Amino acid sequence: MRYIKLRDLEVSRIGLGAMGMSHGYTDSGTDEAESVRTLHHALELGVTFIDTAEIYGPYANEELLGRALKRRRDQVVLATKFGLVSHTGAGVWHLDSSPANIRTAVEGSLTRLGTDHIDLYYQHRVDPNIPIEDTVGALAELVAEGKVRAIGLSEAGPDTIRRAHAVHPVTAVQSEYSLWTRDPEARVLPLLRELNIGFVPFAPLGHGFLTGTIRSTDAFKEGDFRHGNPRFTGENFQRNLRLADEVQAVAAEADVTPAQVALAWLLAQGDDIAPIPGTKRVHRVEENTAADAIRLTADQLDRLTSLPAPAGATHTEAGLRMLER
Repeated sequence: MRYIKLRDLEVSRIGLGAMGMSHGYTDSGTDEAESVRTLHHALELGVTFIDTAEIYGPYANEELLGRALKRRRDQVVLATKFGLVSHTGAGVWHLDSSPANIRTAVEGSLTRLGTDHIDLYYQHRVDPNIPIEDTVGALAELVAEGKVRAIGLSEAGPDTIRRAHAVHPVTAVQSEYSLWTRDPEARVLPLLRELNIGFVPFAPLGHGFLTGTIRSTDAFKEGDFRHGNPRFTGENFQRNLRLADEVQAVAAEADVTPAQVALAWLLAQGDDIAPIPGTKRVHRVEENTAADAIRLTADQLDRLTSLPAPAGATHTEAGLRMLER
């Protein structure tokens, strides 16, 4: 496993998104023992970068990591997120990045994770009701107190990133980015490179679509992120299967898996990028981390880069309203 720096924070080239172990997908939360084995095996494979958030569950995912990493905390660069739970009364799925809410949120996360510090603390979504300067000012205080080592933003646009960085250095920005979602390339990635901010793509496998294993949506239950998602419904889904087929063709040519092709393409986009593919299965974490050693040819990279955009939006209308791109 190679390692890179997100600004000054050293992480494994490929991380692990833990969300699906507890939240977001049809079978999330059904096999804690396998999730723990996956986390432990990831560390054995050299993965150091693990991502969670208080909203995942809510709270259950942080609690799972706290139990799984109890004796291995020093092996992990631990990232979590705040801002989608309002502790001031509005509750879950309500934006709240007020300084008072951040104070409450960080104490809860520290307790659930069983640690005295968070390595990378992200604002989960930009709160239009709170100036980003106030939010980052509160985070800077947590850095000074040693409770947080570095700060990040998730799905933030260029203006917010620049304003935040002027208050306190931003270490990383996390956004959806993959062969399936290329939005950050036009405006966000150039700014991050100007400011020396690392980039953390989440959903690098297109919520499983780029693995080539999803040929039907019949098994998606209510509560699964993909149930009702525009890219996974109706004619859009059928059209998008052609993209998965193109990734599969490159995978067959390179004698690797489609997931490894999708990750290898991402890694080829720059040495300041550390994707966090999510899984709760040991064999999948083995497959994903092996992508670090794969080098696609220039022709293969060009063919992948030239794939047409998928049909349908990345989120429902409500989800899109929370994004800055």
